[in-house]
Amino acid sequence: MFSLMNQTNLLSEEHLSWIGHEDAPIEIEVSRRDIIKYSMATEQKLQKYLDGDEAPLMFIFNLFAQPVPMDQLRVDGLARGNQKGPSLPLKRVMAGGKEVEVFRPIKPGDKLIGVNRIKNIYEKLGKQGPLIFTEREFEVKDQTGLPVFTETETSIAR
Repeated sequence: MFSLMNQTNLLSEEHLSWIGHEDAPIEIEVSRRDIIKYSMATEQKLQKYLDGDEAPLMFIFNLFAQPVPMDQLRVDGLARGNQKGPSLPLKRVMAGGKEVEVFRPIKPGDKLIGVNRIKNIYEKLGKQGPLIFTEREFEVKDQTGLPVFTETETSIAR
């Protein structure tokens, strides 16, 4: 049973109004060369990957990421986030998990369209204080509108 003790009341109506917000679609075209280079760099063994006929599953991660100059990276070497969203009252953010649902393999010549949206924002009271969870969904479809994969990522602010 849900208890009122789990509520922290940190999120305003303005914060919650971001639920459902979508960033502008991002479009990319996958080339056989991209798949071959990735397959060689990650030491793939299956010939269909090495020939670029199909992308290995992990190819999807950072597929839509843009190259960032070294001087614009964070101290941990990662690119700064450019996703839109509300400014939360809790500033220390950590990863809360990632779930990927794959509907079909990526092939050379695929034109993919990805849309990032805020799926949910909610709060809980943890053992050491309040927590705010933000769930973002990145939905990728092909040029015909059929789903390719969906990635759901949760971040936790404390």
